[in-house]
Amino acid sequence: MREIDIESWARREHYRFFMRMDYPQYNLCFDVDVTQLIPFCRERGISFYYALLYYSTQAANSVEAFRYRARGDTVVVHDALHPSFTDMSKGDDLFRIVTVEMPETLDAFVERAAVRSREQVNPFDMTGFEGRDDLIYYTSIPWLSFTQLTHTITHNREDSVPRLSWGKYREEGGPGCCRFVLPYSVQVHHAFVDGLHIARFKDTLESALNAL
Repeated sequence: MREIDIESWARREHYRFFMRMDYPQYNLCFDVDVTQLIPFCRERGISFYYALLYYSTQAANSVEAFRYRARGDTVVVHDALHPSFTDMSKGDDLFRIVTVEMPETLDAFVERAAVRSREQVNPFDMTGFEGRDDLIYYTSIPWLSFTQLTHTITHNREDSVPRLSWGKYREEGGPGCCRFVLPYSVQVHHAFVDGLHIARFKDTLESALNAL
């Protein structure tokens, strides 16, 4: 992690402009192609949800704008972000928030996420992550495909942790050109992240998924 020299920062005026807003966060929803991810997960016997968490976090880490955080009158940029995500057990109606360090490989992440989720008793246990902002908040709504999404949030101008979400994937296209897409939502702080950065995130994520 390093601190940004705001006075010499190219984004200085944008940062100051949006930090004055009562609600400086905004949300974009778009479709993400998961055609290759579905069979990839089935063939390897791994969770589709955990795999998409892993590749989403990788994509977010590749875009520096997603790693900026406001801290009072200062701005820091993290070296890497880690996923904090909702999870549920089969047959349960209540979710829990699971937070793990992001490992280097998909297999390591799937194992780590599964163990932490299975062993966690308190649904909002942040042991080891208290007060940290080097996170990304995730949730999934796999029961329906949405076109718009809002998040519960405390009105705090300094809250600059991205919130990423997705819904149920659906089939598109006719015979011979079938593909699967899911609705994907990105909520970010406009002092740090513009639409261009979200587009870069989406392109990076889809490139990784299409290469599977």
